[in-house]
Amino acid sequence: MLTIACMSLSGGQGKTTTTVLLAKNLAMAGYTVLAVDADPQSNLTTFLEADVTEDNPTLLEVFKGSVKAEEGIYPTSFENLFLMPSDNALDTVQDYLSSSGVGAMLLGKRLEPVGAAFDLCLIDSPPQRSQICKSVIGAADQIIIPCEATVKGYGSLVRTLDAVNELREIGVSQAKLLGVIPFRDRWVGNNQTHESRMCIQEIISEVGKESVMPSIRESERYKQAISQGKTLSALGYSELEYPFSQLGERVKAILGGSHEQ
Repeated sequence: MLTIACMSLSGGQGKTTTTVLLAKNLAMAGYTVLAVDADPQSNLTTFLEADVTEDNPTLLEVFKGSVKAEEGIYPTSFENLFLMPSDNALDTVQDYLSSSGVGAMLLGKRLEPVGAAFDLCLIDSPPQRSQICKSVIGAADQIIIPCEATVKGYGSLVRTLDAVNELREIGVSQAKLLGVIPFRDRWVGNNQTHESRMCIQEIISEVGKESVMPSIRESERYKQAISQGKTLSALGYSELEYPFSQLGERVKAILGGSHEQ
C-alpha cells in the first residue's frame, strides 16, 4: 500500500478538497483507496458521507490500539473508496502520542495490518504542527502539499516543508515530495492576477518547477462537487478536474500503471 499524506500547516489551503477529489479520481480508475481523516475538524469524514454512527470506532480508537485497524474502516458511496473517519475527540490523542515514545511512527504501525487490502492510502492531515501531524509524516511514503497562491499559502508551504525535513533528518520519515498544488489560483477573465502569478513563481523557486502541479483555480465548483458528493465531470465541469487527473497520473506511475476498467 502506497501511503500519501496531504498536508499544509495553515487552514484553508485545499487539503481536504485535494484528498477528496484525488481519492475519487483514483477509485474511479479501479484502485482500492483508503482515505484516513487525521484532522479533528473531520471535514473529510463529512464529505465522504460514510455510514458511521457515534458508537462506531474511529481513527482515535485505532491510534490507541483499542480496536484493530480494519474495525475502523467503512465503505463510502463511491466504489473502491473506503474511509477511516475521525471526530473532534481525535484531539485527545495528542498526549497519548507524546507519551508513547513512538508517536511519529505509530500511525504507520497501526495501518500496516490493512496494507494488503488497499492499493493506496490518502491521509488528510491536520493544519497544525501537532503530534498527529508528526505521526502522519512518519506514516507517509509521499507528501502532497496544497497551498494557496497567496503570501499566506507560501508561508504554509515553507512551514510544511520544514516539518517534513525535521523528521527526515532524525530518520523518522523517508517521505518524498510528490507535488505542490497551488490552490485558489485567481484569474480575472483570461488574465491571472499579479498576486497569484508572483506567489506561484515563489513556490517554483522553493521546490523546483518539476514539483509544482497544475493549479486549482478559484472556483465554487469544487465546493459544489464535494458537497453534492459528485465528480466535477458529473456536474459538467470536466476541465476543472485537470489538476487531479495529472496528480492521479503521477500516483499511478509510482504504483506501476492504471487499473482502469
